[in-house]
Amino acid sequence: MLKNTQQLLDIMARLRQPEGGCAWDVKQDFTSLIPYVIEEAYEVVDAIERNDMDDLCSELGDLLLQVVFHAQIAAERGHFTFEEVSEAICDKLVRRHPHVFADAVFANDKERHQAWEQAKADERQEKNKTPTQISVLDGVAASLPALLECEKIQDRAANFGFDWIAVEPVLDKVQEELDEVKEAWLSGNQAHIEEEIGDLLLVTVNLARHLKINPELALKHSTKKFSRRFQYIEQQVAASGRDLKNCKLSELDAYWDEAKLALKNQT
Repeated sequence: MLKNTQQLLDIMARLRQPEGGCAWDVKQDFTSLIPYVIEEAYEVVDAIERNDMDDLCSELGDLLLQVVFHAQIAAERGHFTFEEVSEAICDKLVRRHPHVFADAVFANDKERHQAWEQAKADERQEKNKTPTQISVLDGVAASLPALLECEKIQDRAANFGFDWIAVEPVLDKVQEELDEVKEAWLSGNQAHIEEEIGDLLLVTVNLARHLKINPELALKHSTKKFSRRFQYIEQQVAASGRDLKNCKLSELDAYWDEAKLALKNQT
């Protein structure tokens, strides 16, 4: 094992010692660490999007710490060790890349992707200890962000033939769902409105899939763009000596149009 990796494992073990360790680290468990795992993963993404390699190096270290932390807790409880975590991912990578580590040949990326998904399905079947048939949708973590969960579920179904074969019918379905949202809104039934909004979001994710767009990242980028434009509006209103609440919507819309022009080259 690499020297620095072993040092990290030793430090984590020391921090977890009831006598002489860190009181905060000692009291943590798998559940209490969930927010930190999520936070560190998003901070890695943020560093990548900012193209800050120094920060990325640091954030990857923080994310690695979470892996080591969980492995240490698992080892203390007799579940598994960090070494077993490493061994498992090595085995999985070799198993899922038969075109690299064996003699499999794929004609194109589609065949390679299908083989990858079939390998994952075989692994899920192997894990299933009951004689009942498992769903091809099993194994998608319910704790994923909603857009990402939706995309993965749809990918699973598509790998087994349940998918549109072109973009046009998906566009038609988006319009159909939008019309149904309007009908639900006119009905005044809040539960029905929620259902139709959900259907619209689901088919929009499907459209993103067909257009080869990551819906989670697309929404994140659009949210950032909205924030920049709204902050421009705030700056213009403040420069005029007024408060947002004292401005008419028509004025704010005019500032919004200014922001679109002023910030159009920002990503």
